[in-house]
Amino acid sequence: MSSDLSSQIRTNLRNQGIPTPSLAWIQSALPNRNPLPPLPALVATVKTRLLAADLTNPALFEHPAPALPPNLSNPEVKETKLTQDIPVQVLDIDNLAKSKWEQVEELEAIARGEQTRGREIIRLPTGNEGDEEEDGGVGSSSAPPPATQGRNAAINANIANAAAAAKSATHRLVLQDCKGQKVHGLELRRIEKFGIGTLSIGEKILLKRGAVVARGVVLLEPATCVVLGGKVEAWHRAWTDGRLARLREAVGADARG
Repeated sequence: MSSDLSSQIRTNLRNQGIPTPSLAWIQSALPNRNPLPPLPALVATVKTRLLAADLTNPALFEHPAPALPPNLSNPEVKETKLTQDIPVQVLDIDNLAKSKWEQVEELEAIARGEQTRGREIIRLPTGNEGDEEEDGGVGSSSAPPPATQGRNAAINANIANAAAAAKSATHRLVLQDCKGQKVHGLELRRIEKFGIGTLSIGEKILLKRGAVVARGVVLLEPATCVVLGGKVEAWHRAWTDGRLARLREAVGADARG
């Protein structure tokens, strides 16, 4: 019965365009409850755990596992195409539209509680404005003071500017398949979910059959690159916490070079 249930779950995942894990892994991912939840809930649970898993887990896929061809990252190969759909996970993402120094300045400003609008530095709200109003005897139902309104408008404008800039950005990714092979991916055409802060480390991407690999780099475009979602929490936290230090090191290396 459990094998039949695992097969049903795998069929449902396949119908959703999700890479299909092994029956044994599906069985291990099922909740330890009796009776089990309905099938749709089980499919959702297994999907969530799959997208949060490390693809290099040898028990995750049946053999032969859906992996990138060997030596795919060889820069001497002018162009080739993938012959099957390959699931990969994101290990790194870089915004090529911004220099490393610009990204350092942005992160340092955020750490100080600041953002920018053009060349103007805007101090973000600290959350103490309400206390100041109470001290001044202003009722809690009164409208925010002009300074707070202006600050909020500036923040909203900054968010809008950042979103507009993201739409024109080009990103480079480091991708890894189930065998641990790594390859760079370059955003050839804009993919909506690509962006620092929107794409997570460990997030799963399906490289579709026919995806072009040029000089060892996968050319990413909406027709052949499907963002499936997910995140490996520990990887994402470590990447986020260490990003400023990595950028500073890269800036220093460029200066020394």
